[in-house]
Amino acid sequence: MIKTASFAIVHFSVAFAVVFALTGSVVIGGLVALVEPLVNTVAYHFHEKVWERIRARRAARASATPRGPAIAA
Repeated sequence: MIKTASFAIVHFSVAFAVVFALTGSVVIGGLVALVEPLVNTVAYHFHEKVWERIRARRAARASATPRGPAIAA
């Protein structure tokens, strides 16, 4: 959990620094540093849903593929 919290701090700091460097605005830098992770989290949710569908299709395709005749012993 400590590593996750430290990554969040780094993420916010980088987002703030980049936007502040581009705009010179503390307010806009702070706003982007707070909003961007929220938007990114929602985007990640939908990204995972798409990949779940891809995995399910691949699994269905793999189970439907004939593997050759069974050999009776």
